[in-house]
Amino acid sequence: MSVPLVTAPPPPHPKRRLTGSLVEIIELAVGSGSGSQSREAITEACLDAATRQHSLIDALLDAKLVDESLFLQKVATHLYIPWWGQPLPPIPAPLREKVPIRLAVQHRLFPIQEEEGPLRLLTHDPFNRVARQSLAQALGEPVLWTLAPRSRIEEGLRQSYGVGADIFDMILEGRDIDEALSNLKQETTVLDSEDSEASVVRFVNQIIREALRERATDIHIEPLEDDLRIRYRVDGVLHATPVPAQIRLLQDSVISRLKIMAHLDIAERRLPQDGRINLELEGRPIDVRVATIPSVLGESVSLRLLGQEKFDFARLQLEPECLETVQRLLKQPNGIVLVTGPTGSGKSTTLYTFLSSINTQARRIVTIEDPVEYKLPGVIQIAVKPEIGLTFATGLRSILRGDPNVIMVGEMRDLETAEIAIRSSLTGHLVFSTLHTNDSIGGIVRLIDMGIDPYLVASSVRAFLAQRLVRVLCPRCKQPATESAAKLAEIGFPQGHAAHLFKAVGCDACRQTGYQGRMALLEICEMSQGMQDLVTQRKSANVLRAKAAEEGMLSLRQYGWKQVASGKTTIEEVLRVTSADLELVDE
Repeated sequence: MSVPLVTAPPPPHPKRRLTGSLVEIIELAVGSGSGSQSREAITEACLDAATRQHSLIDALLDAKLVDESLFLQKVATHLYIPWWGQPLPPIPAPLREKVPIRLAVQHRLFPIQEEEGPLRLLTHDPFNRVARQSLAQALGEPVLWTLAPRSRIEEGLRQSYGVGADIFDMILEGRDIDEALSNLKQETTVLDSEDSEASVVRFVNQIIREALRERATDIHIEPLEDDLRIRYRVDGVLHATPVPAQIRLLQDSVISRLKIMAHLDIAERRLPQDGRINLELEGRPIDVRVATIPSVLGESVSLRLLGQEKFDFARLQLEPECLETVQRLLKQPNGIVLVTGPTGSGKSTTLYTFLSSINTQARRIVTIEDPVEYKLPGVIQIAVKPEIGLTFATGLRSILRGDPNVIMVGEMRDLETAEIAIRSSLTGHLVFSTLHTNDSIGGIVRLIDMGIDPYLVASSVRAFLAQRLVRVLCPRCKQPATESAAKLAEIGFPQGHAAHLFKAVGCDACRQTGYQGRMALLEICEMSQGMQDLVTQRKSANVLRAKAAEEGMLSLRQYGWKQVASGKTTIEEVLRVTSADLELVDE
């Protein structure tokens, strides 16, 4: 719920001076704690900041020792400064030109020009004298200073000025364009380094840093007719990020910088190229896959951000019964477990989670992938290189000579690879792999269509797992929802759970999307004796699906309805990633 604009009443005594004394700040912070923070922790943070001559306000907010809004409202009341708690309006172009970009971004100042009265400047730190003096000199007019949450100001500046706007402004002014061009080939892999860098380098770093802050998995830099569009993929959905005006002027420099970081040929603009970038942010290594695509408007660059993830079942958020089934499959001494689904459905993450859970000193695990996305400690990982003859099939043959216990094949793309994998499972190995099919039963049909004998499929495969990813509702802003009985009946939603529906609303924590994070939907078809018999008899997909349902298999949509009923996601998300359950026909 937004807090209305509050202007403090006239003080009963002369207005307090903006001294920002240590004692005052500590007293205001105590009682505004985020959790059960002690006076000692608050005092220590303030003393440390004072010793280093840093902002006491920023020190408390960065350490998360106080509730941001509650604390800053106390500061506003104490100093008789107006408080702004409502959403921030976009900054109109004339006001963006009036307030210097660098000062606004550097000091976190958000300008608002109201119909009557002086220019209003929102700040989170009323004790920042440098900001007040700099703006007074730049504007030369009266200013009404107002306090507002720092996080809201930062988001408002990003939306109005664009990512890296202060750096971009310096480049356009030509203050260090020569340095930018001469130092373009420097390798800068530490994203949060404070070293003085060429502005183009800093601008590219800011683009990547902002994407990581937004939890993006991909960055797309795409030339348009008269603009350069930058989009982040967050929770599987693309969002355009605001960028400074005239960014098209730096298109070639930005793309050249990314190609240099990925060790690509900057002179080659006619052919697609692939590379990798190793970055570091706050001591955490970030692996970036880079792909360039030539287009009629210029090169488009896509970056896949691969952090050093922690793979565990908590991340998948599986239902207890589903988790029990998966763990039982992982205890099998041999056989094949196949994960199916389209690109972007989380198959690789699921397989890495499986491997991490069984990665012990007693097992030798070897993988062959295209490419190796994440590095697992203690696992031998091989990247295919078709240009030198290292394909999935040839690599798999070599792996079998290396005495493995567990094998992971990135994808079963052809008959040769599938046959070797099946032979491996029949000779005592536990094999994991993926297939591009719509559901678990489709995996059975695909293997047979590839040319694998049905009896080999029946005897070697332990289970087919179909997977999709749905966005999880933001816990801060989700609200109860109602749907008509007719609509629920039409989509097959269980009527008994209609009272537990929620809808996405949107807040600052989830970037107004209503969702935060993703979870997996799984459809598990185990190869029971009954299923093996039907597969050997070459029964149709409908018959196999009916048998699996009879044995308790939940379809992807049915599994999704359980997550909706538990308040984790929405009906719209499940409908977005799943198809209607097919009619079951006996033959």
